[in-house]
Amino acid sequence: MARKFITYFEKEGNDYTDELISAIKDKLDMIDIKRILIASATGESALKLHEAVGDKVEIINVTHHMGFSGDNESDISEEMLKKLEAVGIKTYFGCHAFSGAARGVTNKYGGISPLDVVADTFRMFSHGIKVGAEISIMAADAGLIPVGEEIIAVGGRAHGIDSAVILTPVNAKNLFDLKIHEIIAMPRD
Repeated sequence: MARKFITYFEKEGNDYTDELISAIKDKLDMIDIKRILIASATGESALKLHEAVGDKVEIINVTHHMGFSGDNESDISEEMLKKLEAVGIKTYFGCHAFSGAARGVTNKYGGISPLDVVADTFRMFSHGIKVGAEISIMAADAGLIPVGEEIIAVGGRAHGIDSAVILTPVNAKNLFDLKIHEIIAMPRD
């Protein structure tokens, strides 16, 4: 039996980015993890994470797909992409695993996609937990991380990060084989 602790934040949001990074750093001192996936639309949280943990682990930034905020627009600047690349952080642009093209269908015709149910189930923990699971599938499907190897996945809602989990990623075709092993931190509300 192992006793572990979870950091809980009062609410969702970017107020906890620094505290979450501290909790991740503490966890890295206790376990052998090779990769961290972080959802950072602008790249700022990914860069902050690297400043805290250095080259101890590989960090992969997952940002919004092109056109998320506006046609042909990227949420991350070319300048930030260069900064991330300079410190060894890869950035992945990709269609969201739990919405993607299905969102286009439901936006036009209404109804729900089965993946909306999956996403809402993860959101019962927190939006950031949903994001962590989602980006792990996206990165696995892109060949950026191996399936079957525990990683830390980090997410939040809108700006900043507030949730981190240790999980074993899978490819989308094996969605229900994804395993969340530990919650490092999450908001209570």
